Amino acid sequence: MAWLGLLPDPLPFLGDCMTNSVPDPVSVSDSVSVPASAAVFQGAGQPTGAALRTALSVNVNKVALLRNTRHLGIPSVVRAAERCLQAGAQGITVHPRPDARHIRADDVFALAELLKAWPVCEYNIEGNPSHNLMEFIRQVRPHQATFVPDSEDQFTSDHGWSFPQDAERLAPLIAECKQLGVRVSLFMDPVPEQMAAARDVGADRVELYTEPYAAAWGTPQQAEELKRYAAATQAALDAGLGVNAGHDLNRDNLAAFVREVPGVLEVSIGHALIADALELGYAATVQAYQACIDAGFAAEKNS
Repeated sequence: MAWLGLLPDPLPFLGDCMTNSVPDPVSVSDSVSVPASAAVFQGAGQPTGAALRTALSVNVNKVALLRNTRHLGIPSVVRAAERCLQAGAQGITVHPRPDARHIRADDVFALAELLKAWPVCEYNIEGNPSHNLMEFIRQVRPHQATFVPDSEDQFTSDHGWSFPQDAERLAPLIAECKQLGVRVSLFMDPVPEQMAAARDVGADRVELYTEPYAAAWGTPQQAEELKRYAAATQAALDAGLGVNAGHDLNRDNLAAFVREVPGVLEVSIGHALIADALELGYAATVQAYQACIDAGFAAEKNS
């Protein structure tokens, strides 16, 4: 675990991730080294089994939010994304809202240009396809479009799509994305009965909304919430869907989620990760989150 020497001492921010071993590092740049498993690209297609390591996609919205409080152009969203990729993140996520409160149109295009230099990493653009998302999808053609049922003035995403209510309006938009060669993931609550409907409307993946799990962390409800997410994930896998997850995942709760909910292909993490990076730096923070994922997988293999 020589790479841990890059991190501040002491290491309380790793939480329960330190209860398991972490792979030796593999160098990915002159200045940054990351765990060997962090360099494994998850791939853009359908799942091939629960053994695939969960990929980490970093949501850089909060970097843009801080930048937008002044007119100085700092911190740089592109530089933040680049540092995260150098540290071993497998993807970058943005959610450009219609009011441009954080990510702006020029950020979307600048990040698309950056990702060209990282061919094994993925670009994920989130948003409501009835608002401004589809224009970005048509122009950028990212690896993945995550459809989220937000209202224009919504503070943050807080629920998933519902079927059959949303099927009619989603189906043609999903079909258009797939014609453009863009994988579609639907933001969903962990309801097993909804997974087959997500498949039937044309989705490739679902992203499970994990705030209820995060809210239950450390309470008697934690184990029950993990069972809910495991059941929803299995239902999605049985329907032929890939499974992503995100919202309020952090260093404390990530390892347990990966361990108890096998089959998750990708976690998208923004708020907590960027908050940690303010104290620890991008490289150390990404490495810490990758260590959490590794810890979850190590525990799963040993169970």
